Amino acid sequence: MKPLDRDDARQIGRYRPLALLGEGGMGRVLLATGPDGRLVAVKQVHPGFAHDNGFRSRFRREVEASRMVSGAYTAAVMDADPNAPTPWLASVYVAGPSLQEAVDGAGRLPPGSVRHLAAGLASALLEIHRVGLVHRDLKPSNVILTGDGPRVIDFGIARAAQGGTELTHTGSIIGSPAFMSPEQAEGKQVTAASDVFSLGALLVMASSGQAPFSGASTPQTLYNVVHAHPDLRFLPPEVRRIAEPCLAKDPAHRPAPAQLLQLIGPLAPVPQPWPASVHALIGEHEQAARRALKSPPRKRAAKIALAAAGAAAVLAAGTVVAVNSTGGEPPAAAPASSAAAPPTAATPVNNDPLGPPKVRGIAPCPVLDGQQAPGLGKLKALKTISFLDCLYQAGDQQISLRIGGAKRAGATQQGDLGGVPVLVDRTSTICYAAIPLTGAPDLTVEVNLNGTGQPVETTCAAAKTVLGTAVTRIKAATPASTGLSTVDPCELVDRTAAQGIIGPIGGVRAEDLHTCVWEVSGSVKVSLQRYYPPRKSTEPTAEEVDLGGVKAFSVTSRNNPASADCTLAWVHKPLSEEESENVEVQFRTMANPLPEAEICRQAREFAKALLPKLPKA
Repeated sequence: MKPLDRDDARQIGRYRPLALLGEGGMGRVLLATGPDGRLVAVKQVHPGFAHDNGFRSRFRREVEASRMVSGAYTAAVMDADPNAPTPWLASVYVAGPSLQEAVDGAGRLPPGSVRHLAAGLASALLEIHRVGLVHRDLKPSNVILTGDGPRVIDFGIARAAQGGTELTHTGSIIGSPAFMSPEQAEGKQVTAASDVFSLGALLVMASSGQAPFSGASTPQTLYNVVHAHPDLRFLPPEVRRIAEPCLAKDPAHRPAPAQLLQLIGPLAPVPQPWPASVHALIGEHEQAARRALKSPPRKRAAKIALAAAGAAAVLAAGTVVAVNSTGGEPPAAAPASSAAAPPTAATPVNNDPLGPPKVRGIAPCPVLDGQQAPGLGKLKALKTISFLDCLYQAGDQQISLRIGGAKRAGATQQGDLGGVPVLVDRTSTICYAAIPLTGAPDLTVEVNLNGTGQPVETTCAAAKTVLGTAVTRIKAATPASTGLSTVDPCELVDRTAAQGIIGPIGGVRAEDLHTCVWEVSGSVKVSLQRYYPPRKSTEPTAEEVDLGGVKAFSVTSRNNPASADCTLAWVHKPLSEEESENVEVQFRTMANPLPEAEICRQAREFAKALLPKLPKA
């Protein structure tokens, strides 16, 4: 939230502007007050759209349809003037952080909160689709978290930007790449099912902290959306059961919002649906709005304080990203979210300072916390719960560090670091830089830097420098001596024992330093995690099972007559009320019509086989 400039309009229709909430691809959004004293968010569209008669016509139709939406989980459109010199619309002002801001500032949402989020989003889509609208740009900045649930904003407006405007052109796609549906990414016809896909991606982001198809570049991300399996490794079973059906590549296989509500099931009433840290952010937004109301109307030099407005400002701005689908070819290799094919045996043990045994036990956040990033300043580690990843803030930029993830497809060697090849992948603003681990070339230490406004050469030079700092500090760091982070998951069950439980094994591969997959007629995946403590799901197939004195939670699902899975999860070691070291075992069949009971029996036997090799809690 920023003070207005001296040349800002004193009046927009019936509304008096108070402060600038944000600016995006479609225009700017102002906090304003109406003649009845209510706060509203007034969007003034970009001047480039204002000169396009086709846009005005579409804008008028979409606004009229949007005004018919009156659900409890949407921010209602109150007024609009498509014929004004600068077209505008006013909607109910909703005080609260965007989903993006909440996850960045307060961390990932716990499973119970994600279920409340899913129910609210499904209810919002039910109402939006009822009037014949498709949102088309459902993303974290278009979802606001309020004290009693989520609110979806900017429904239907993105469609008005489509067509022959001077800001879009043939070959362009309207939307946000990481949250697009496959049909939207390919420029095909978009239906209500596209919004359901975006909803599923939002749930993954809220629960895991990252979108399920993110790549190092926009073409990579779009390729992942169309071709790759979503990265659902760190989803609790009860969240995965909701999100996974939404992410079906075929729109016909996705649930409708009403079916999704049935899948979620009834929710117990709670006084606060979000963690206390999110409700604190909501309070800060409410206070900022009250301060804006009290500020002298034309005292522009006075600074209107904002408690966390950056991402939430764009939440109402309805940012539309125009992605040129002809601007680059998607990589021919497998996308980033699919692990490159490692050896069919466990990674050989080595004692190199960048070998898996040493690197596996390094906590990622302390590596760069307090270090300098060239041109950006000091890095500050943000809250994260993961053995692999950490996100850092430096000024307005964010840098991510991943230790032991899969090598990014499409990256090419560009120089070296102490004799070790540096792999680089770049777009116009983002640079990925990584070096392979010793003895495990398909796993890396990687840095991602978004250098918006800087030449890509400058961004990549900074990314390489930060990578060099990370590698130096990793080599010098003392790894943990106990805990799940030190365990090689591929060594927990040997091939002979595994074959005795699940049958002939085609291979064993490390998906990352803390996840291993045994390939059968399907797969058994073992993930060692630092995450929210698992608990019994509300799904009908959920069970609490005994693994020889260890309490675990089980969920089964069947995708088709020949494909089903059973997921077991349990706490290995509690760390706090909201965090623990966990083990997850997932047995998935692909072409073997085993009954669910037999699949779960084998999953339990596999889990029991690895328990003796886990470290003491």
